[in-house]
Amino acid sequence: MSVLYVLVPLALVLAGAFVAAFVWATRRGQFDDLETPPVRILFGDD
Repeated sequence: MSVLYVLVPLALVLAGAFVAAFVWATRRGQFDDLETPPVRILFGDD
């Protein structure tokens, strides 16, 4: 039972860190262009 006192706050901190990273990436424009990167590999660097 005492392990829950450690694991629950740790899980909440970890989940909060993932949410913060997602919000940061969204605000920085990481998800603005979702179509070009998959198609970019089809064209050469010529």
